[in-house]
Amino acid sequence: MVQKCRGIWAWGYINGFILLQLLVNCLETKGSNVFASGVSKFSNSEPNFIIQKHSRRKLDDVAGSINIDCGMPEDFSYTDATTDIQYISDRTFIDTGVNKNISANFISDELPMSAMTLRSFPQGKRNCYALRPPEGKASIYLIRANFMYGNYDNLDKLPEFRLYIGVNLWDKVKFDNASHMVSKEIIHVPTIDDIYVCLLNTGSGTPFISALELRHFHNSTYKAESVSLVLYRRLDFGSTANEIVRYHDDAYDRIWFPYNCPQCASINTSSAVDSLVTTDFNLPSKVMQTAVQPINADEPLKFEFDTGDPNENFYIYMHFAEILQMNQSREFNIELNGVLLQEGVVLKYLRSTTLPIQSVRGAKLSFCLFKLPNSTLPPILNALEIYLVRDFWQQPTDREDVKAIEDIKSIYYVVKGWQGDPCMPLPSWDGLNCNDNGYYPPRIISLNLSSSGLTGEIDRSLSNLKLLQHLDLSENSLRGGVPEFLSELPNLRTLLDGNPELCLWSPSKEERKSAFVPIVATIVPLVVILMAMTLIILCIYKRKKVARMLVDSRMEEGSSLKSHNRQFTYAEIVRMTNNFSTVIGKGGFGTVYHGYLSDDTQVAVKMLSPTSGHGSTQFRTEAHLLMRVHHRNLASFIGYCNESGNIGIVYEYMACGNLEHYLSDKTVEVLSWKERLQIALDAAQGLEYLHHGCKPPIIHRDVKSANILLNDNLQAKIADFGCSKIFPSESRSHLSTGVVGTVGYLDPEYYYSASRLTEKSDVYSFGIILLELITGQPAVIKNHDQNIHIVHWVSPYIERGDIRNAVDRRLQGNFDTNSVWKFLEIAMSCVPSISIQRPTMNHIVAELKECLETEIAREQNCRMGGQTTRLSNSFEIIAVDPETQVGPEAR
Repeated sequence: MVQKCRGIWAWGYINGFILLQLLVNCLETKGSNVFASGVSKFSNSEPNFIIQKHSRRKLDDVAGSINIDCGMPEDFSYTDATTDIQYISDRTFIDTGVNKNISANFISDELPMSAMTLRSFPQGKRNCYALRPPEGKASIYLIRANFMYGNYDNLDKLPEFRLYIGVNLWDKVKFDNASHMVSKEIIHVPTIDDIYVCLLNTGSGTPFISALELRHFHNSTYKAESVSLVLYRRLDFGSTANEIVRYHDDAYDRIWFPYNCPQCASINTSSAVDSLVTTDFNLPSKVMQTAVQPINADEPLKFEFDTGDPNENFYIYMHFAEILQMNQSREFNIELNGVLLQEGVVLKYLRSTTLPIQSVRGAKLSFCLFKLPNSTLPPILNALEIYLVRDFWQQPTDREDVKAIEDIKSIYYVVKGWQGDPCMPLPSWDGLNCNDNGYYPPRIISLNLSSSGLTGEIDRSLSNLKLLQHLDLSENSLRGGVPEFLSELPNLRTLLDGNPELCLWSPSKEERKSAFVPIVATIVPLVVILMAMTLIILCIYKRKKVARMLVDSRMEEGSSLKSHNRQFTYAEIVRMTNNFSTVIGKGGFGTVYHGYLSDDTQVAVKMLSPTSGHGSTQFRTEAHLLMRVHHRNLASFIGYCNESGNIGIVYEYMACGNLEHYLSDKTVEVLSWKERLQIALDAAQGLEYLHHGCKPPIIHRDVKSANILLNDNLQAKIADFGCSKIFPSESRSHLSTGVVGTVGYLDPEYYYSASRLTEKSDVYSFGIILLELITGQPAVIKNHDQNIHIVHWVSPYIERGDIRNAVDRRLQGNFDTNSVWKFLEIAMSCVPSISIQRPTMNHIVAELKECLETEIAREQNCRMGGQTTRLSNSFEIIAVDPETQVGPEAR
């Protein structure tokens, strides 16, 4: 009862303080400090905070520190007397949410002040804090978010929601009960200057946050290439005080929890341990002054943690320091999950040593430290950190698009809850639509600002959204003319209705000047008329000439079509497909059916959907191309149908379907490594023929695993030529076309360079297929709410030399290691973002033949009594940058 009354008193006193401070401000009384007693996690007696006018004070030893008490009134701050950390209001970091206090029933002396207030977000699916530390991007930061429910909403219902760092999922926030504070911590290297911490409503309760803290680390600590580290455990072994250690003891304000190791004895020293001489981790001396050793000096030091998920990947840091002066020896080995990690560990007196362990997986982490025979003392351990590895491959929105939309937000004072990244995580900002395939940054393609109270003229910043396709500015109060720069966006459709003061046509500068130059105004029209008459005469002459040529070419084409390819009637199509009874595939422009010719030859019949707008053009393109190309690795054309609007193509039936299906989990049949190599070579030879065997060359433009068909002998043939383009002249280096293709296989340069198409666009797509063949993963991998492109998925494995986890596990290691590395090298050489760095199909075919020969030689050796070469861990680690290089060297 006394505890409850004390909690109610503290809760009321806090609110009283805020009123008192407001009164002081109103009376303009400066220089006075108001003190209040409060509850503390570390102390039961002394006051632990000071409320004063807002001012930012950094941690003494940590530059770039940000400490936010969420839900505290604007312009207030307080200093925790125990940690000497100053907390400020969150009002300048976020525009949404409402301030709340936890219920008085949950306030106790052990609860930190920052946990008593919170900011709740009942509105909006996504709400984001924007942090901008002075050190900027590419620096290492520790970011900590605290959550104390405390039945603040009087609903007595524990919420669940998701926490994001930037555009990537950090963790899920769940609660055991209303009185426990949940803390999430991550070590993160941002790619942009702004660090967004976002709370995502998943429909299981209103998101909220109590405190948000940021610390800047030196770049020599916690090095983790291309990944972020989510805290799993940070433990102080052998603690005698059984208390948490943080700032001031830890200059980085890492929070160390005491750990009671079973079957362990504690040892300690009063002498300071120096961690800066041998490491850059700046470990707190208070933590390193204690350690544990096995109770029985002849036994190993053992302990373990149940992670529960065998697929989780961990980074581990083991911290050691010799704290006993002696004339004996201490030397030991370290094992983790039965694997020897380090042998012959010898420690220096009062000097820290850190052993980093990267990329460890397992449902259990079992540590074993055992002394060597010549050692007279047992092993020890002072401290341990375990982190969950997070591969953050979702990229933020294109920087130019972000700058443009931020300018629009600022110019028009848009109030739509626009926070964080415009496109990710989903949902995107209100009124925005974006495209995203998991590889290149999302782009804004639609902007709806209708009925948004916009005033003034249409600003030029809209033209910086280069891929904008739909713009709705209707029902606002815009004025002036419609600027010419909107016409620079070729695919833009604009709605401007409901702007009464907006002139849909405005005179140019030249037209306004002409009002003052009557002579020029008279002469110019005469010149224009003469030029127009000349152009009309030339056009009439050329039109007649072109018409004659077009008739001749159509007559030629028609006769060729009739003499070399069969034309089927619609009735014949119905008969051969048994009234379209068996569907074997569906595409964007039609459905593919199984059928039989009169001689029982199996065929595939692709029929154009009546609702397809542009499909008719693509069907005709495919038919004409199939008539002129003939290669054993291209789908064979049998005939066509074009009768009364019923358009179809008949080509050879491929009994084993497409490669995408074979590589998915939908089939129990597993392609061997040799079969995958042969399929890759077949497809490469088909593309080689299109690029180098056809005159002029043909670019497929939609190369993907779904368009690689397999017959009953698993021979691969390329199909679906509806998007293909013929180079009108072999001397031309590129074509300018509209972007077509499939997400995940699209060439980034083709996408970004005003649709400049080259044969290297097919090479990029083929490289993605090669990665699918070796990994068994799709081009775009679904991971929680994110899309990860296969290039980004496989790159970390290559960087670590961890090819065992990159290769399709269904192969069970049954392949030649050199062949795999060679194949991976070819695949990665195809996918640099700059097309000139990619090889030609001629080169790729030659390289794949070498791979296949290596694998065939391995099989022959096996048949002659040799052993199957399985994957080994003994290989060199090669760093890979998927944007600029060609990949690992072949082994």
